[in-house]
Amino acid sequence: MAILMCPPDHFAVEYEINPWMKVQNAVDRPRAQQQWQELFLTYRRLGQTVELAQPMPGNPDMVFTANAGVVRNGKAVLSHFHHPERQGEEPFWWAAFHNRGYQVTLMPKDVSFEGAGDALFVGERLFCGYGFRTDRASHELVRDALDVEVVSLELVDPSFYHLDTCFCPLSKDVVMFAPEAFSATSAKLIRRMVRHVIEVPTSVALDFVCNGVTIGDQVVSSTGLENLAEDLHHAGFRTTSLPMTEFMKAGGGVRCLSLFLD
Repeated sequence: MAILMCPPDHFAVEYEINPWMKVQNAVDRPRAQQQWQELFLTYRRLGQTVELAQPMPGNPDMVFTANAGVVRNGKAVLSHFHHPERQGEEPFWWAAFHNRGYQVTLMPKDVSFEGAGDALFVGERLFCGYGFRTDRASHELVRDALDVEVVSLELVDPSFYHLDTCFCPLSKDVVMFAPEAFSATSAKLIRRMVRHVIEVPTSVALDFVCNGVTIGDQVVSSTGLENLAEDLHHAGFRTTSLPMTEFMKAGGGVRCLSLFLD
């Protein structure tokens, strides 16, 4: 498996499309480059292949490759971004998937879908979020395109505008999630469908702890992960905490910067 990343050459906060983004909160670009490079080298150290997408001028959020689409078994569902500010990325992500040999499915123009930001596999099931940036109507289309079981989850807190900000699969049997980011019905559904859940307080989740990835038994996320180290160790995981402060200014973290390719 490879991980698709995009260097932060053009990364900046140039518009406001989520509660984290404030145009007056300027990105420290050298620090952002350093933080991105540290994640890149962490993946390499953990034995992962990292592929790079070309950053394109005028698309400052291309660094968040998880939002490009969702992939499975040689098929990709391309994102159709909710906000016009990001829709300019779509042709570049289509080319990135097409050039890698994926069979690409497009969303209808009246349906928003934001890729692996709102679609995360737990084993063979695909858990999909809706409520802010992805329409629930997209879930059926993703299910059919990828031939997978889809579990729909409603997001209710705008600070957790994508599923990957509040829900982190650790294995086919373990997830960590922030219950207050979900409707009561969806939180109950997660607890019922996943064998072992680690519930993350909102105050900790706001440090983008759930915006992490697991490689083997290694959980990689933001520095706030230290608050969950004991729970994760008891569940059989080791932890790597990385500073993500510059990307959090745009509402992103480790998972947002990483699209897992099959």
